[in-house]
Amino acid sequence: MATRLVLVRHGETEWSANGRHTGRTDIPLTPNGEEEARMAAETLSEWDFERVFSSPLIRARTTAKLAGFDPEIDDRLVEWDYGEVEGRTNAEIVAERPGWSKWSDGVGGGETAGDVGVRADAFIGDAGHVEGEVLVFAHGHFLSIMIARWLGLDATEGRLFPLATATVTVLGTKRADGIIETLNHRCGNYLPEKPVDR
Repeated sequence: MATRLVLVRHGETEWSANGRHTGRTDIPLTPNGEEEARMAAETLSEWDFERVFSSPLIRARTTAKLAGFDPEIDDRLVEWDYGEVEGRTNAEIVAERPGWSKWSDGVGGGETAGDVGVRADAFIGDAGHVEGEVLVFAHGHFLSIMIARWLGLDATEGRLFPLATATVTVLGTKRADGIIETLNHRCGNYLPEKPVDR
């Protein structure tokens, strides 16, 4: 494994603020999201990264740029393909399908959590060849699944690691085990975003 993976969820978008599933829809940051990304710059400036990567989607790339980085683009870092539930909230879906969970029931026409886990595993495997810290700008559910896979958990256990916008999570190792050093660190003076039904 790399010495550390430093994960940054992109800043706020209109859809993240409203709790809408935002997979492959390429929407920009809100002004608040842009400010969140700038706040992350101070925290991240304390590191000396060997490699910096971003999802190709504009919300992740803009977060990286505003945080002071020019990342390599890696298509494996895109968000979960939500298929039929893209743009919808959990509340809307559960009203039609009581008890529904993307983690166990799937999304229809998109990826399973396991599919996303395969992408996360492939990226982690390549990052393992880097000596030093690797910085990753990506998306909430993708990064939640990456955390689970780093810890050796099933991809569906990503549900245990919800991430707020523009937060920093640090994954490290202890002996041969993947560990969480920091989870969901809010940068600057921003209060945590309002709870979203994930």
